[in-house]
Amino acid sequence: MKYVLDSSVAFKTLVLENDSDKAIELLDGYRSGVHDLIAPDILPIEVGHALTRAERTGRILTGNGFMSWLGLMADAPRLFPSLPLMPRAYALSSSARIGVYDCLYIALAEQEGCVMVTADARLAKLFPSNVIPLAAL
Repeated sequence: MKYVLDSSVAFKTLVLENDSDKAIELLDGYRSGVHDLIAPDILPIEVGHALTRAERTGRILTGNGFMSWLGLMADAPRLFPSLPLMPRAYALSSSARIGVYDCLYIALAEQEGCVMVTADARLAKLFPSNVIPLAAL
């Protein structure tokens, strides 16, 4: 199955939270060839941001985040350029009144004819035909 991997799901593979087991299972499925995971090229940046925030708040040890990030990037999903996705992402962001970053992932799912997997239940409710919650996997 082909999925757009949201940064919230990628983060859960690195820092244990609710549904981390499902995120890890999804990534393992990608590594074994069961799933095809793709993402906009902002994924590494968003995951890096979340990891540095986790360090600052004491959720992970300072310095461990970058090693985790490197591990994820070693077999990262196939990354797509964000700029070509921007017209559709902007339109989605403007009409739904949500962040353009999230909409880049949704625009990619539309473009590639697949669904986005996210830990953000609000996105799944706003875009039920394009987004599935991680908890539903």
